[in-house]
Amino acid sequence: MKIFENNKVLFRYSLIIAAIIIACGSLIVSHYLIKDLSKEERNKIEIWAEAMQEMVSQNENSNINLVAQILSSNTTIPVILYDKKNDHYISHNIELPEAQEQEFLKQKVQEFARKHKPILIEVEEFDQYVYYDDSYTLKRLQIYPYVQAGVLIIFMITAFLALFSTMKMEQDRLWVGLSKETAHQLGTPISSLLAWIEYLKMKDADSTILNAMEKDVNRLQMITDRFSKIGSTPALESKEISTTIEQTISYLEKRISKKVVFTLNTPTEPLFATISPPLLSWVIENLTKNAVDAMGGQGNITYTISDKGKIVSIDITDSGKGIPKSKHSTIFNPGYTTKSRGWGLGLSLAKRIIESYHKGKIYVKSSEIGVGTTFCIELKKSN
Repeated sequence: MKIFENNKVLFRYSLIIAAIIIACGSLIVSHYLIKDLSKEERNKIEIWAEAMQEMVSQNENSNINLVAQILSSNTTIPVILYDKKNDHYISHNIELPEAQEQEFLKQKVQEFARKHKPILIEVEEFDQYVYYDDSYTLKRLQIYPYVQAGVLIIFMITAFLALFSTMKMEQDRLWVGLSKETAHQLGTPISSLLAWIEYLKMKDADSTILNAMEKDVNRLQMITDRFSKIGSTPALESKEISTTIEQTISYLEKRISKKVVFTLNTPTEPLFATISPPLLSWVIENLTKNAVDAMGGQGNITYTISDKGKIVSIDITDSGKGIPKSKHSTIFNPGYTTKSRGWGLGLSLAKRIIESYHKGKIYVKSSEIGVGTTFCIELKKSN
C-alpha cells in the first residue's frame, strides 16, 4: 500500500511540508532583516564619523550643537576611534577593564576590522580611523536564524517520528485485526471437524485415518491459537530451547520433501529461554519453509543452538540460492516476497514475534549467492 493512497497520511505530510515552507520563509525574512539593519548601522557610523570629522576640523561654519547631538546619539553601537599619529585608542559604548585599556582596545580593533571595514577621518594634522562592532540588538538577531533552524529541525524530527509512529500503530491494528479475524474464521470449521471425528469414532471407523485426522485438527487448533495471540501479550515461560525446536523439526520432516536433510546441533548443557513455545515454533516453521523454497525442495537445513552469555543464539542455515546483501534490511518488510504466490508476511510476522513479544533479535547473519543463507535468532536466557 502506497503512503499517499491514505488521505490521512497525505494530510499529515501536507501539514509538515506547509510548516517547513513557513519556517524557511521566516529564515529568509530574518536574513534580509539582518542585512538591512546592518546597512543601517553602517550608515549611522558613517554619519557619526562625519560629525567627528567636523568637530576636530574646527570649521567655523560647523553647527557644534548638531555635531554634539549626533555624537551623543549613538548609545548602542560599540565604537573605537584610533588616532594613527599618537597611536592612541578612544572607545564609546564599550566596557573597559581596570588595567591595560589600550591593549584591550587594540585587540578589539582587530576583531572589529574582521567584521566591518574601518572608516577613515581625514584631517590636515592627523588621520583617525573609526572601528565599530554590531549592536547588541543586531547580534541577537544574527543568532535568531540559528535558533529558528534548530527549532525547525526539532519540529521536523518530532513530526516525522509522530507520523511514522502513527503509521506503525495503524499497521499494528491491521495485523491484529487480520489475525483475530483469521482465528475467528478457523474456529467454526475446526469445531465441526472435531464433532465429525467423534462421530466417526462411534461408527468404528479406521483408527489410522482417525489418528491422522486428529493430528491435523490439533495442528489447526494450534495455528488458531497462534493467530489469537497476535495483538495480546502472550504468556511467556521458561523452556528448554532444543526441545521446542526438535518438536518443530519433527513435525516439519513429515510434511516436507524427503530430499531435504535436517540437522540439529545442540549444546552439551540445556539452554533455557523465556518464550512462547507456539509463537517461537511458528517463527522456526516460517524460516524453514522459506529455506525449503530457496533450495527448490532439496538440500540441507542446519539448526545450531549456542550459548552467548546472557543470550541464546539459534542459527538456521540453508543451502539455497542466497539473498543479495542489498535486500538484507528489507526482507522483513511486509509484502516482500520472491515467490509468485503469497503475501510476503512470513518474515515480517517472524520479526514481530521475536522483537515485539520476546524482546529478542532476528536478522540475516550471512548469505552468499548460490551457497546459502543463515538467519540468526537471539533470545534472552532464562535466569
